[in-house]
Amino acid sequence: MHQCRYIAVEGAIGVGKTSLVKLLAEEMNARCVLENIQNNPFLPDFYRDPRKYAFQTQIFFLVNRYIQHSEIQQQDLFNQVTICDYLFEKDRIFANLTLDQNEIALYDQIFELFIKRVSRPDLVIYLQARPRVLLERIRKRGIAYERNISTRYLEKLSEAYNEYFFHYDDSPLLVVDTSEINFVQHSDDFEALKKEIRAMKRGKQYFRPLGSSR
Repeated sequence: MHQCRYIAVEGAIGVGKTSLVKLLAEEMNARCVLENIQNNPFLPDFYRDPRKYAFQTQIFFLVNRYIQHSEIQQQDLFNQVTICDYLFEKDRIFANLTLDQNEIALYDQIFELFIKRVSRPDLVIYLQARPRVLLERIRKRGIAYERNISTRYLEKLSEAYNEYFFHYDDSPLLVVDTSEINFVQHSDDFEALKKEIRAMKRGKQYFRPLGSSR
């Protein structure tokens, strides 16, 4: 873990990305980069009517993620360990789920311009959880516009994430099943995860802990 200068944490909504990033940043005295999802003015409308507001929502996210990454790189990405709660490339997962053919064509033109200028992480941590567990966690945090999120949507999203990371090989990848652990409330879960991160080398590794509880 000490050799990584740039770590990205990924996973579907409700899986615990931001919580893990904050814990790791404190542990490693690292720069913590969090995406301000609630800053997207189209997001509440998207969850109410995905088809109508998908393109505006996706382009807003894409542009703002690029701006944020550009600012990080200007601050010297390698001067301090940086831990981010999203992988820039994952934006395409949502685009493929929500946009129609013409929208995807335009989106891809913008995406390809941006991706050439974005740094690649030294390590990607992909957090998984069963859709039912994700829904439970989303309900617990009680964000108003997330009430319309359905189990079916989370199933489709989880399938898309799994498919994407099954083929992912741009950076070392640690896949963690979080369905039965809670690294925020249980220090043993966090310690076990840190051990896996420290042991991570090249390629892809899987960590499926029994854990203490959700």
